[in-house]
Amino acid sequence: MSLIVARQLEKTYTAGDIDVKAIRGVDFSIEPASFVSFIGPSGSGKSTLLNMIGCLDPPTRGTLQVAGREVTNLDRKEAARFRGDNIGFVFQDFNLIPVLTVFENVEYPLLMVQDWPREKRQKRVLEMLDAVGMADQVNKYPGQISGGQKQRVAVARALVTNAKLVLADEPTANLDRETANRIISLMKRMRDEFQTTFVFSTHDPRIVKSVDWTFTLEDGLLAEAVKGEGGSHV
Repeated sequence: MSLIVARQLEKTYTAGDIDVKAIRGVDFSIEPASFVSFIGPSGSGKSTLLNMIGCLDPPTRGTLQVAGREVTNLDRKEAARFRGDNIGFVFQDFNLIPVLTVFENVEYPLLMVQDWPREKRQKRVLEMLDAVGMADQVNKYPGQISGGQKQRVAVARALVTNAKLVLADEPTANLDRETANRIISLMKRMRDEFQTTFVFSTHDPRIVKSVDWTFTLEDGLLAEAVKGEGGSHV
């Protein structure tokens, strides 16, 4: 069973009297435990598509299933609960909370979305920080660690709720080459270990080389789907 299925998915924004079609009737499916990238020039619809998959912005038309649920018509409360239970996010600027420690940043989704007992919560956070190689940095603040370490913390935060899906928007854009390669390897290891699907919006050829499928968007249309090394089904 596919983790994500989109059929004739559309998104139209209205600016005054003008309708702008950001996504124009795309069809695709993404399998569990896969690595997938959406590429294309600025304005092609990559971020809009990730926002719809992440239940941050509802489609205008079409159907979209994520983790076995039709998410097209979720209200705000339902969408927030679904995100908290199923989806993690990784951003190019890390989006860590500067006044919280590394431990507290990873713990934050469990406090906001999932009502876990304190002992269980702490155990899970430490497990995830250990998995990404940050167990020795738990008491540091984001301003005290490197960019690569911040992104490791962001990956741990995305996975701490047992997310089935992680959406990563240009996760290597602010990292040097060596650090970016390490983060890509880390995310592949997390995919293999936790059977989590990673979906990227990216311009980074290093990510594109690593994925199972690459979807190319042009002017809101799905122009091409290319199979990579992993071989998941489209």
